[in-house]
Amino acid sequence: MSFKLPKLFYSYHDFEPYIDRKTMDIHYNKHHNAYTNNLNKAISNTNMENFSIEEILKRAHIESSTIRNNSGGFYNHNLFWNILIPHTKYTNLSESLNNLFQRNFNSFDSFKESFSKIAANHFGSGWIWLCVKEKKLTICSTVNQDNPLMNGIGCEGIPILGLDVWEHAYYLQYQNRRLDYISSFWNIVNWTKVEENYKKAIKK
Repeated sequence: MSFKLPKLFYSYHDFEPYIDRKTMDIHYNKHHNAYTNNLNKAISNTNMENFSIEEILKRAHIESSTIRNNSGGFYNHNLFWNILIPHTKYTNLSESLNNLFQRNFNSFDSFKESFSKIAANHFGSGWIWLCVKEKKLTICSTVNQDNPLMNGIGCEGIPILGLDVWEHAYYLQYQNRRLDYISSFWNIVNWTKVEENYKKAIKK
């Protein structure tokens, strides 16, 4: 099995003014494509060629740093693209998802505030996650291309939403203004897809 760069169901310019066309193009075609190709090279002619990406992630901590970084980079970006939606097609939370945020964080606004604070204070490159753990929602962060499916990183769970805070995700447009990037992110989240991810996660 070789992993493939996923097809995007939107254009690079569809997220403007929140994410510019050039950032989307470089992020997808350069960064994500490199993780995909490097992962395939790293597992070539090994027993991991027949593993799913989830199986690779679960043992990434005992593999080489090349496999760890690139399997994470491949998976993380797949999830990231999947939970974005052009702002012209943005829809509000369903009643059931809104109730879920109320049960776990007191309100949706409280969730956004907590998530944004963790994203703003995260040092260096990494990801911020909304996860399902023991059927409850939790927020955590990981460094580099680690993610909650990896073992022993202190951020365990099934990720249903992720925010890329590597500088390549925002620097062309926002430079050092990570707070502005985080604020813009909320305008392009596909909450229907996040809810779908949640329903799948609680069945596992």
